[in-house]
Amino acid sequence: MSFYIQKELAIPFEEALERVKEELQKEGFGVLTEIDVQDTLKKKISVEFRKYRILGACNPRFAHQALQQEARIGLLLPCNVIVQESPGGKTEVAAIDPVASMQRVENDRLTGIATQVKEKLQKVIAAL
Repeated sequence: MSFYIQKELAIPFEEALERVKEELQKEGFGVLTEIDVQDTLKKKISVEFRKYRILGACNPRFAHQALQQEARIGLLLPCNVIVQESPGGKTEVAAIDPVASMQRVENDRLTGIATQVKEKLQKVIAAL
């Protein structure tokens, strides 16, 4: 089982980043964190790196349900979505597969929640 859902887009990085945020919002996700990996690596260790963002996306309703089932599930939240520059002016977007990541928790009560979140993330990726 893959640990992610992904799609390559034939659009520039900045456009893909904005579209991802818009589609996440349509599915009830807010972006709690945004890490600019390119900028961070440049500042911290003077390394040149491609455009790469990590978005920490959270759907509050599902996060609340998961927290009620597993007190430490916050270690696996929020759902990370990456947007990264690909060769030829393309951009890859990938999201964590919550079903795959929740298997490590070994709490069957999370399966239904993770499945619903996966369906929403699949809609986000498909809409791009």
